[in-house]
Amino acid sequence: MLPLKCLAKLVTLSLLTLGLPSISSGQLRVAKVFQDHMVLQRDQPINVWGSSSKRKRISITFNGRTYTTRPDKQGNWSYTLPAMEAGGPHLMRISSRKEAIMVSDILIGDLWVCSGQSNMEWTVASSNDAKAEISAANDDQIRHFKVPHSWAKTPQDTLAGGAWAVVSKETVGNFTAVGYFFARELRKHVDVPIGLINTSWGGSRVEPWMHPQALSGYSLPNLDSLQQAVQIKNKMKLKELEAKHGPLAKKDQGLEMGWHTPDCNDNQWAKLELPGLWEDKGYEGVDGILWFRKTIELSEAEAAAGIELGLGKIDDSDWTYVNGQKIGSNIGAYAKDRVYEVAPEQLKAGANLIAIRVEDTGGGGGIYGADELLYLKTIKGKRSLVGTWAMKIGEATFKAKAGFRENQTPTILYNIMVHPLLRLPIKGALWYQGESNANQSGAYVYREQFADMITDWRKRWKVGDFPFLFVQLANFMQPVPEPMPSHWALLRESQTAALDLPNTAQAVIIDIGEADDIHPRNKQDVGLRLSLAARRLAYGEKEIVYSGPVYKEMSKDGKSIVLSFDHIGTGLVAKDKYGYVKGFTIAGADQQFVWAKAQIRGKQIVVWSDKVADPKAVRYAWANNPDDANLYNKEGLPATPFRTDTWPE
Repeated sequence: MLPLKCLAKLVTLSLLTLGLPSISSGQLRVAKVFQDHMVLQRDQPINVWGSSSKRKRISITFNGRTYTTRPDKQGNWSYTLPAMEAGGPHLMRISSRKEAIMVSDILIGDLWVCSGQSNMEWTVASSNDAKAEISAANDDQIRHFKVPHSWAKTPQDTLAGGAWAVVSKETVGNFTAVGYFFARELRKHVDVPIGLINTSWGGSRVEPWMHPQALSGYSLPNLDSLQQAVQIKNKMKLKELEAKHGPLAKKDQGLEMGWHTPDCNDNQWAKLELPGLWEDKGYEGVDGILWFRKTIELSEAEAAAGIELGLGKIDDSDWTYVNGQKIGSNIGAYAKDRVYEVAPEQLKAGANLIAIRVEDTGGGGGIYGADELLYLKTIKGKRSLVGTWAMKIGEATFKAKAGFRENQTPTILYNIMVHPLLRLPIKGALWYQGESNANQSGAYVYREQFADMITDWRKRWKVGDFPFLFVQLANFMQPVPEPMPSHWALLRESQTAALDLPNTAQAVIIDIGEADDIHPRNKQDVGLRLSLAARRLAYGEKEIVYSGPVYKEMSKDGKSIVLSFDHIGTGLVAKDKYGYVKGFTIAGADQQFVWAKAQIRGKQIVVWSDKVADPKAVRYAWANNPDDANLYNKEGLPATPFRTDTWPE
């Protein structure tokens, strides 16, 4: 979170209030996205809007000019400023008779909306080479606004919250990694400020991001009945938890009460076996703050040399203490391995207390991961910390599932995480989502839903067919020895189908996924490939190669099939030291695919198999994890997975 001095400033009479740019009396307000350090879209009319409880004239002073407007009968006001060139920083003053809101350090540049599920929400701090990336972050022309997780039954005019942050070593770790690396690459070629609006939610399907009218024919749930079921289940579960643990605090007082110090007696605390999410250990649905404590014994030599603590993965955030002294913290890094060095001056011979304050904002929470990640390392070797830890709830809320998940329910994320942004002109959108739709019933339907969402967003944003750049699903899960149907491959095909829409591009990343992790850590190449597409579609670099080979057409040549491609750049290449092309399968009329041989012949690929005398169809990289697919263009961009058939999967 930004320090208060970095948030929008509000002047009401002679009183300065820090926080969101609204006043304590609630009379004059501006949309929550208007805060210090924001980025406004260049070369587009600039909408400014808000509300006021009094129908007094409102003045907006910006970039040397003053404009006036009045609220309507409902108290809502708006004004459209003329389009402006890139530049800044600027100050915006919004005032009525006795009130004023000041928003400072505004840049005019290009604004990109970053949306989707966890791979878009994934932070720089949890990506490859995080320490080096954070240490090198110094471009204050890149700004980031995180829309908080929120939902609403109907379209809202106001965001639930959020704040702008300027790139720095202190802030960039919490940026969307895909968005940040995209912006960083763009800044090497486009000398304008870049703003990123990060409106994403891990685990979300595409349907929650769609307006009801874009989901025509889709059966929408009865939210009222779902909420009633949730409320009933919540009350029952809360009673069970409080019967077991006493009243659940609404505010954590662990630090005030010294739960991080050796002086605290934890004999009466609950006991929990770690590693493991507390959701799986009797605390299903609990979010909030839980404390964990464990005492370790060190010899004099071990204490004098210092130690290393491996604490596994912690969902979502941790503040870790040894003997009452804070040794480290990671915020919002739910998939990051925690490894902390503890200096000799923080240790002593004999008993030493480890205390971990864990905050979970939703879903599973706790200290989890493989047993070997939970350890103590001293000069005498490594010891396991797996086993019983003392645990106490510091602050808790409860969310029952009861068949209702906000990030799975149609339209309700759009209503408050997208709709309030529609008045803000943008340069384009980045989208990374699809994993949650890659199931048997959703993978094929996705092609219609995704295209409908893109079309609907463009219609409602009213800035034309803005560039819509999306990331295709990475390779994931264990490779299979023989060709077989794949829902992930079908979902990738559905994503590729959206390229039929104008001004769209796809970043193919089947070469940088991880078999055991749905969240690839290499977000740098994702951002780079998206930036190539942006440079072509949004910034008009006509000669740039921004896509790998894309299947165009096939022809038959005896027992072989010959494939032609678009986007071959300066030529096709196989990334294999022997030059073999891999990842192709072939089938005859029986629709039984077998592994095929393939060869590059100029600008085409010839595919065949001795097992198929009369081939009818070819597939490439058609698997959950096509780990051997190795067709690229010479510019280093991977070929898009495809099939030439339309046979049922």
